[in-house]
Amino acid sequence: MSNPNILGLIAGNGRFPFLLLDAARAHGLTVIVAAIQEETDPAIDSRAAADPAIRVHWLSLGELSKLIETFQREGVTRATMAGQVKHKQIFSSIRPDWRLAKLLLNLRTRNTDMLLGAVAKVLADEGIELISSTQYLEPLLAQPGILTSRAPSEAEWNDIAYGRTVARAIAGYDLGQTVVIAAQACVAVEAMEGTDATILRAGELFRTLESEPGDSTLARALTVVKVAKPNQDMRFDVPVVGVPTIEAMHRAGATCLALEAGRTLLFDREAMKALADMYGIAVVAE
Repeated sequence: MSNPNILGLIAGNGRFPFLLLDAARAHGLTVIVAAIQEETDPAIDSRAAADPAIRVHWLSLGELSKLIETFQREGVTRATMAGQVKHKQIFSSIRPDWRLAKLLLNLRTRNTDMLLGAVAKVLADEGIELISSTQYLEPLLAQPGILTSRAPSEAEWNDIAYGRTVARAIAGYDLGQTVVIAAQACVAVEAMEGTDATILRAGELFRTLESEPGDSTLARALTVVKVAKPNQDMRFDVPVVGVPTIEAMHRAGATCLALEAGRTLLFDREAMKALADMYGIAVVAE
């Protein structure tokens, strides 16, 4: 029997599922966690052991039927996704059950949006509505303005303007949501590796360019621009940044981060700001 005070949580990796758990419990909800064996932090079992209103069920990434059966058995009619599932896991590592295999065969294109949209439709057909995680995490959305002590320089503002044009174009093709810019030239574009790995790759390439003989036109700092997709479905793949992003930027030699206000989640906001200020990194949301 369904219960409106029960929320299903499909948990990926990182801290996102734990933040969602805290927010859902603050709303008085019982949370049924579908923990993904290939991704979810095992510490989620400890959280469940300490709170009888959290129940964890482990399943493989390809077990769509088991996910549905688990939620139906627990009375889940609303569910949310929280935490990244690596793109390469989705398309190369999973062993799909019959239901997911059928879904994959019927996809027009094998990108993340198409796959997760199809999964959401299957869940809806089984009486499980997939809702946005931001419904419980709205206070974590980036607000417009300068989020650090230092504002971007004129050169960084120019890179932000150019980077947003490029990032929105690639995001429209579901290639990624992050670009790294230097002197209004694109150094790196996100693909399946994720934001932080893209930033580190840009840093390596940047150092290679600077080490070459002669005067490099790219011998300036890197600016990271992260956007939401033009038709971002906030039920999944919500843009997220946090302390690891700032650490990756510092390692790569990036000095500025531009985000999309109202459509990007900031994890550990105060710690992120303190670290950015210590490294002299400017963070802005528009």
